Amino acid sequence: MLMDGFDRGVLPLFGYAMLLLAVAAFVIALLAREDAYRAADKQTKTFWLVILGITVLVDALLGMLFLQIAGLVATIVFFVDVRPALKQVSGGGRGGRRGGSSSDGPYGPYNGGR
Repeated sequence: MLMDGFDRGVLPLFGYAMLLLAVAAFVIALLAREDAYRAADKQTKTFWLVILGITVLVDALLGMLFLQIAGLVATIVFFVDVRPALKQVSGGGRGGRRGGSSSDGPYGPYNGGR
């Protein structure tokens, strides 16, 4: 009885969460520039698109838990290792594209009340 509720309630939520993470990682990988992967010394853009694309397909169509877990590991590696490196190389992050200095506040430069 308890396992039946777990199988019908909790497991599908985990499946949807893994699918959502995989789709988000795939979109981020798709939008990043190819040269950013080389500059960050990571695998190629094509490699990550294939791995994350397979993960999306497995999560959406199949239901094989072993493959879903392997895809989840790949997705986590992308979010924890590859994405921050791509942001750093591409100038993302705090004030990366806007320029600015350490004395800038959220609404512009801080001039000390002058």
